[in-house]
Amino acid sequence: QVQLVESGGGLVQPGGSLRLSCAASGSIFSIYAMGWYRQAPGKQRELVATISNADGTNYADAAKGRFTISRDNFKNTVALQMNSLKPEDTAVYYCNADNVLTTWGTSRDYWGQGTQVTVSS
Repeated sequence: QVQLVESGGGLVQPGGSLRLSCAASGSIFSIYAMGWYRQAPGKQRELVATISNADGTNYADAAKGRFTISRDNFKNTVALQMNSLKPEDTAVYYCNADNVLTTWGTSRDYWGQGTQVTVSS
């Protein structure tokens, strides 16, 4: 079994910062990419940022210049530093682990349970 556990969400004022963290645990041999997605009420889940095991990054336009994704391959953790937050960043943020190869030889994607980020004055 593989589990992703997120932390760091909360309520912040516009212009503030938050740091989200996600730790993957279980029978993990390797993870190709890790990332963050978000889903606002009434909207589809959308990409925020991803980072590969070679530290290649991909950001949504809305995240560029404000958010920074980082990863520790040895600890199987990923973090998202979010600065200059706006009310439109309000959403449930989900951690994703893409193409997780387990020690049993299976391979699939995994999702965390989500953490709420609310940007409001």
